[in-house]
Amino acid sequence: MISRLTFAVGFGLTAALTATAQDKAPAKPDAQMQAVLDQLAALNGKPIPQCTPEEARKQPTPTDAVTALLKKQGKSLDPEPVGSVKDAMYPAAMGNQPVRVYTPKGDGPFPVLAYWHGGGWVIADLDTYDSSCRALCNAANCIVASMDYRRAPEHPFPAAADDAFAGYHWVLKNAATWNGDPERVAVGGESAGGNLAAVTTLRARDKGLVLPVHQLLVYPVTDNNLETPSYVKNAAAKPLDKPMMKWFFAHAVNNNSSAAINPYAFPMRAQLAKLPPATVLNAEIDPLLDDGVKYAAKLKAAGVPVTQQTFPGVTHEFFGMGAVVDKSKEAVKVAADALKTAFAK
Repeated sequence: MISRLTFAVGFGLTAALTATAQDKAPAKPDAQMQAVLDQLAALNGKPIPQCTPEEARKQPTPTDAVTALLKKQGKSLDPEPVGSVKDAMYPAAMGNQPVRVYTPKGDGPFPVLAYWHGGGWVIADLDTYDSSCRALCNAANCIVASMDYRRAPEHPFPAAADDAFAGYHWVLKNAATWNGDPERVAVGGESAGGNLAAVTTLRARDKGLVLPVHQLLVYPVTDNNLETPSYVKNAAAKPLDKPMMKWFFAHAVNNNSSAAINPYAFPMRAQLAKLPPATVLNAEIDPLLDDGVKYAAKLKAAGVPVTQQTFPGVTHEFFGMGAVVDKSKEAVKVAADALKTAFAK
């Protein structure tokens, strides 16, 4: 049964804060998750902390492991179909960046989810997170605008945050041109992308820009504290461990001491009042578990409607694994239900 940590979200849902990493022994992945991890190990990637950024970007990913597992199981490798997928460019903070627009079947106009991929601000791209965008497009019946951004260390903080904010502004201005409804725009992302979604929401509030109707934060990076209980408990977890996060921070912040306390780098540092409702989804076996749990608690304390849910027996990156991990499908449904409720308002 899925463990829940749910706060009142304006829909009458309440529960107690229960999903903290209190036990010292790490949890064990369920059978489906373990099968993916076994495939990832079989791809013999070099540990990310031992790589240069260029080398790290060439290492096998959890997405590659899912593909390998599907082949082993004799299943189709075809991506989940949506109405249409179009690649374009958007004007980011410094030059253009790629955007991939997923549109569901139907007539529209559709609500829009501006989405940012993970990868510690250093690795990964739109292709790596294609399955998440397709699943959300269909489940929430919305356009998903998956936006790339400049990566560190070539472009350390605040490059990615600046691009994300520029991308959100672009979506508001241009949604109607691709059959989207500019009055129903949400933001979302996974891991570092969840960080960018949260930061973009903060900046929209602070700059007086139209706020998103909802924030979907999937195992977001909200802090740079490497000593939380979940970092300690899941220090050696796969596919994300504590040394990897230390490596990501070193490249993304790049010895910028002011970034370490900047709320646009780490939103746990921010004042969170007057923000739109949020859904925060986490994996049990993940150093970032407490980042999500504590950020949800701080949102609640600031009067923001929020739902946080932790999925047991799965690890970081599980969200886009619906082809082989059932709990991914459950998480996508939770996310989609929250988005549809927000879009309906």
